[in-house]
Amino acid sequence: MTVWDRPEPPHRPVPLDRRRIVAAAVVLADEGGLEAASLRKVAARLNAGPMRLYGYISTKEELFDLMVDEVQGEILPEEPPGDWREALQGLAHRTRRAALRHEWLADLLGGRPALGPNGLAVAESTLAAFDGLADVDTAMHAVETVSAYSTGAIRREIANLRAERATGLSQRDWQRASGPHMTRMLATGRFPAVAKFVYDGTHTDAETSFATGLTWVLDAVAIKLAPPSSA
Repeated sequence: MTVWDRPEPPHRPVPLDRRRIVAAAVVLADEGGLEAASLRKVAARLNAGPMRLYGYISTKEELFDLMVDEVQGEILPEEPPGDWREALQGLAHRTRRAALRHEWLADLLGGRPALGPNGLAVAESTLAAFDGLADVDTAMHAVETVSAYSTGAIRREIANLRAERATGLSQRDWQRASGPHMTRMLATGRFPAVAKFVYDGTHTDAETSFATGLTWVLDAVAIKLAPPSSA
């Protein structure tokens, strides 16, 4: 039985429900990461004993499932997408923006499918855009391919943001600090391909890089979804 199927216990002197518990956990995780959203710390935020929470949530994993579903509500599109490309592109960008608001989300992306009401609503909106366009297996491969790209790109961006906070160096500051070492290494002539990318490549911001890579992936998916040529 999932956490969504299990009924909540009746209210006691300190009123609790899963919505309040999840809201407190999201705030704590936003402030200090997933480790800050332990059941003990959530209970303390709600001025309740930790054992009270176990009537509503049995495990840390259940709490994380509920937190992800809460954020899935932010990812759900306001209007049904016009086609499959709009559905996948919008989903990827909304997921990225949600992860920038809730960095802990990046640690939970890419796991088992979300089974909460918001997660299922996101899946329904996305998969419905393929109705009549492709068979089920092709549609799933398309969704999984774009999801794999966006999950990897989002995790890399969040990792860079965390590194900036940990070191106190922005990406540009880190590049300047690493510059002398890279110059010495590239001067050896052992890394000509790396040197070409370092000296000739255009360095874009994270949002532009994400959008560009997403476009390339969607273009590749479009080829697979195109009807076979009659020639």
